[in-house]
Amino acid sequence: MGDSPPTASPLRTAAALALAALALGACRPHGPEAAGGRKTPSGLPVPRYVALKFNEVNARTGPGDDYRLLWVYRAKGLPLQVVEETREWRRVCDPNGKLAWVKGTGVDGRRMALSLLGEPVPLRDKPAASAKVDAYLAPRALAELDRCKDGWCRLEVRGRGGWAPASAFWGTDERRQCR
Repeated sequence: MGDSPPTASPLRTAAALALAALALGACRPHGPEAAGGRKTPSGLPVPRYVALKFNEVNARTGPGDDYRLLWVYRAKGLPLQVVEETREWRRVCDPNGKLAWVKGTGVDGRRMALSLLGEPVPLRDKPAASAKVDAYLAPRALAELDRCKDGWCRLEVRGRGGWAPASAFWGTDERRQCR
């Protein structure tokens, strides 16, 4: 018996490690590592889109209440792209191409899109320019973004929805929008 610790078989050790990895979700790539990005405090990828959670959210020069106030966002649901983050703050790019820091509690993970066109955007029943128009989205209107594929996005506003070209909206391009 002696004082040496018991040894586990290599097979038993591998099985235990596999179970631990499964419990931690390590076998399925996710978060920033899945996209080849760096680790973030939230565990979510950067860049990514969020939406303003409230009607008023302060935009600051840095990640803290002691930093200078730049402006106040006044559009609940406005899509913003997170380009950097700390545990409590998010550096965001807005539809005007401006960068600012907002509290993480002021945004949520909803996907929204902002119409960029100066005219109504037709929402079609299929992702095709020849498809029937079901509704129109007003210029500069916000819509919930359901999904995008092949250059088209499925959007919804107050229970009405349809497909429109992704290029007509801000909040659909996954590439970093501000440098």
